[in-house]
Amino acid sequence: MSKKQRERLSPSALKAFFRIVDHWGVRDEDARQLLGGVTNGPYYEMKKSPEDRVLDADTLLRISFLIGIFKALNILHGQKLADEWIRLPNTNRIFGGATPLAYLLKGGLPAMQTVRRLLDARRGGV
Repeated sequence: MSKKQRERLSPSALKAFFRIVDHWGVRDEDARQLLGGVTNGPYYEMKKSPEDRVLDADTLLRISFLIGIFKALNILHGQKLADEWIRLPNTNRIFGGATPLAYLLKGGLPAMQTVRRLLDARRGGV
């Protein structure tokens, strides 16, 4: 992905990311981990001024997966459950009784892709 594309996509991706973690009730510490382990200073700068940041391709991919997860949850469930799902213990063998958030935090990008595929399959999605 070119720098020009990343410059164009980064502000809206960050705004979407912060709306999603707000809906999900994700702590800043965990949100930083979802972005790939961003440290405090850059994280709060992103939060304060998303329009001033240019993200790397890895971070944009992470946010893309999270947007897809968020969208699929809102298609599958009402907003209340869609927003809580990420923090609820889940008996699906992928999660092993843990929360989807714990799985995402532990597994990083591959886990995000797995959860996205799981939810897309559940909704018969593409």
